[in-house]
Amino acid sequence: MTSRFAPQAKSPNSTCLFNDLAMNVSQNHALPTLANLSGRRQFLQHAGMGLGAAALGSIVARAQANEAVSAEKPVAADLKAGEMAGLHFPAKAKRVIFLFMAGAPSQMDLFDYKPELAKQFKQPLPPSVSNGQRVTAMTRGQEQIIAPSMFEFSRHGENGVHLSELLPHLGTVIDDICLIRSTHTDAINHDPGKTLFCTGSEIPGKASLGSWLSYGLGRMNENLPDFIVLNSAFWSGDKANIQALYSRLWGSGYLPSKHQGVSFQPSGDPVLFLSNPQGVNRESRQKMLDLVTDLNRQHMQQSGDPEILTTIAQQEMAFRMQASVPELTDLSQETEDTLAMYGPEVHKSGSFARNCLMARRMVERDVRFVQLFHRGWDHHSHLPKKIRGQAYDVDQPCAALIRDLRQRGMLDDTLVVFAGEFGRTTYCQGKLTHKDYGRDHHPRCFTTWMAGGGVKGGIAHGVTDDFSYNVVENPVHVRDFNATILHQLGINHERLTFPFLGLDQRLTGVEEAHVIHDILA
Repeated sequence: MTSRFAPQAKSPNSTCLFNDLAMNVSQNHALPTLANLSGRRQFLQHAGMGLGAAALGSIVARAQANEAVSAEKPVAADLKAGEMAGLHFPAKAKRVIFLFMAGAPSQMDLFDYKPELAKQFKQPLPPSVSNGQRVTAMTRGQEQIIAPSMFEFSRHGENGVHLSELLPHLGTVIDDICLIRSTHTDAINHDPGKTLFCTGSEIPGKASLGSWLSYGLGRMNENLPDFIVLNSAFWSGDKANIQALYSRLWGSGYLPSKHQGVSFQPSGDPVLFLSNPQGVNRESRQKMLDLVTDLNRQHMQQSGDPEILTTIAQQEMAFRMQASVPELTDLSQETEDTLAMYGPEVHKSGSFARNCLMARRMVERDVRFVQLFHRGWDHHSHLPKKIRGQAYDVDQPCAALIRDLRQRGMLDDTLVVFAGEFGRTTYCQGKLTHKDYGRDHHPRCFTTWMAGGGVKGGIAHGVTDDFSYNVVENPVHVRDFNATILHQLGINHERLTFPFLGLDQRLTGVEEAHVIHDILA
């Protein structure tokens, strides 16, 4: 399937100065079938006094319905004091920050403490543990030799939760964090794994989690997008074996395109074409926008295409963002103490630390969903050296984000989640020594975490076996993880749907998904 979300290049023949900026806010507003539909409309408008065009417009509008097939939203009178409205029931959270570790961090070296494995260094992994598990082509046919983590673990917080020595800062806020050590997935390769986590399906083209939240709950700030994406411009881990991040991971799929994520750039204009060209001021922009909007509305009346309304809305949003985004991205008002809390990398544009601070500023301004992507976690070789760098990148900023939200009274209604696409194998890939080894992809178990937003802190949920290879207690599938995020924002994952290709599509798909009630406060 070809993705509709490839980055759009600026047209050299463009006569509308907003279109490039608006296209970066809404990239997929031109569907391939529109040319054919327009031709039929033009024919029907000139035949039968236009009645056929009216009928066709009605059919197209229904085919691209933009209202959820779901229960009524609760009215304010139904909510108790302090409760937030959700789509189906009162919500515990109203915003999400999703920290996505692309490449798959090793759970054994960060979160899942297995001290007994040190006694089995270089021993074969028992066949009863691997049980014929599917492996990648990189380790197929190789002997599976146990590689214990070389890193020390220690207890943190009131409940003594084990964390690696690589995460000293995260240990200081562990009482706000729920580790989910029993996460598992279906995918064994990176692209399907990331796609499944971000869109609920390994098949490209589905709507992303942030788009579903935008669609179901609507916008809280009319001057900023309700779904923003921040990609790290650099990282300290693996720089050679890097997989691409596709815009479909934050795309809207079959949902109206106004719900897709807006990717902010690490340098120059945060959103492409945000600044006015030389000789164009805000007043002239407004006049141009008014003219283009009038032309688009005329086209809408002629064609009945609902995506024209998306174009109008996104062009208007782009105009408002010219005023709101510069203020959002200006860190000059942040205190020295706040900047120091995020660490020295916060001063580098495009760093994970700076993006964490930006995420806090975004949710502070009621952006609904902010997703950070940090690459460099694909450690098939030389894992100890590379994971040290990655931990340096994310440990202090993650802890600072949680502490910052807590200090501002925002953690209770902001859900922070941390995940990669899968885990890493107990057995070694490549040469094994006590201080050097690699690990292959492992979908059967890995660790994710949640903080704030009505989630219990200071606990570890789920248990893996002695080899960190299989889940033995409280399994959590990726679908369960996403269902829980929706639940905390007041959404029943089975009832937020969208009609497409004859199915009522939903984020968690047609297979069973369960909210993780045991981790909820």
